[in-house]
Amino acid sequence: MKVMLVEPPKETWFVMGEYLPPPLGILQLASYLDANNADVEIEVLDCQAQGLGWKDLEDRIQSSQPDVFAPSALATCNVYTCARAVELAKEVSPETLTVVGGQHFTALPGESLDSYREIDVVVRGEGEESFSELVRAHGNGSALSGVRGISFRHNDEVIHNESRPLVPSLDDLPFPGYEFVEEFISRYHFKMMAGEDAGYAMIEGSRGCPHRCTFCSQWKHWLGAYRAKSPKRIAEEMEYCYDRFGIRFIWLTDDNFGLGRRTGELCDEIIQRGIQDEIMWFMQVRADDILGHRDLVPRMHRAGNHWMLVGLESGSPETLKSYGKGIDPGSSKTAMDVLKSNDIFAQATFIIGERKDTHESIEGLRKYVEAVNPDLSIFMILTPYPGTDLYNEAKLNGWIEDANWANYDMIHAIMPTETLSRMEVQEELYNCYRGFYGSMGRRLGGLFSRNPFKRRTYRHLAGQGLLIELRKLFG
Repeated sequence: MKVMLVEPPKETWFVMGEYLPPPLGILQLASYLDANNADVEIEVLDCQAQGLGWKDLEDRIQSSQPDVFAPSALATCNVYTCARAVELAKEVSPETLTVVGGQHFTALPGESLDSYREIDVVVRGEGEESFSELVRAHGNGSALSGVRGISFRHNDEVIHNESRPLVPSLDDLPFPGYEFVEEFISRYHFKMMAGEDAGYAMIEGSRGCPHRCTFCSQWKHWLGAYRAKSPKRIAEEMEYCYDRFGIRFIWLTDDNFGLGRRTGELCDEIIQRGIQDEIMWFMQVRADDILGHRDLVPRMHRAGNHWMLVGLESGSPETLKSYGKGIDPGSSKTAMDVLKSNDIFAQATFIIGERKDTHESIEGLRKYVEAVNPDLSIFMILTPYPGTDLYNEAKLNGWIEDANWANYDMIHAIMPTETLSRMEVQEELYNCYRGFYGSMGRRLGGLFSRNPFKRRTYRHLAGQGLLIELRKLFG
């Protein structure tokens, strides 16, 4: 039984600079499949890391003739790439079972099976157990009707099997299968954050989120539950990536890691292993968590955390309320100051395009960002991802004007506001970036900062032409 897991050829999100992330989702599937299915031959292809184009992928499928073909579908903007990959697999090997999963396909399983006839099966929600059982059933010639957590087509009818319960303990899952990409693992990098030769691994510290932001698909995808790995398990994964593969830069992938006792215990675990000076790790947190646990921040820095991304989103209490964000915009500057005073690079995200947004309100956001003064800002356009409360509301009210999934990347305007057209929202995104990065004082301050991460980031951005790439969005 041959299973081919593929990261198809695709474009990277240029806003983050030059980077090549490992395909964590399919690496997790590979390790679980390997641990739970005897006599399965697993091949992982990463077309970006291996320099494979579409013709190369076709040749690899032709030579392998896999029984099961499953491409990575990380985000909605990658849907067409995923569909093209399964179409190619069916052209080359018609008997191959094609399988997709992830948040977009979980949110729209029936629509996806109807729209993309080359897809045989959608794995909904948490994928490890369902995919493993699906492969086993296919290999045994068993009916797919007995596999929980999947949707599939049978005699032109779309069947949705019962959902599968979540894995009770994430600690019981095997480590992500980085050994499947060991041959080219040194090619993964995040130059803006980690420099040229630190390597790059991603580790999942938890699944889900206890918060309920209307624009976020994470908490819905994980059925409203929040499950966390133990600090010991996370530190073990960090140590494994460093000892086995020499990787020094680690991204904790959680949309919201959450601070508190668990984070303190993670720091202690890292320090006890003596790797705090060998690795650096990046995480995403909330401003209220920073303020509620500011005494923890120095210990995090000692344990190798030198970079945090904080979702501030807006300076308007009304907008934050509409997002269900649950934070006070007045505390954002304090949170940024706490990080910077502990020599932690403070990155923030902001969102424009809320229904009430106007030219004046977005100008107000730019002034707010200047006052908050993060080390680095990422501006995004409010995007109605399938599976979110925002998507349901936008679809019901007819706000969505762009149905091209490739544009659901947070830098293309999908909806107008009550007073701004999509093109005007798009123009405002450019103005936000130009206002922040076009400041000569900010550029010079970044280029000559005492913080090595800020200095490297601004020098990297200076050569990336971010504003030029954003201007191209206007044609």
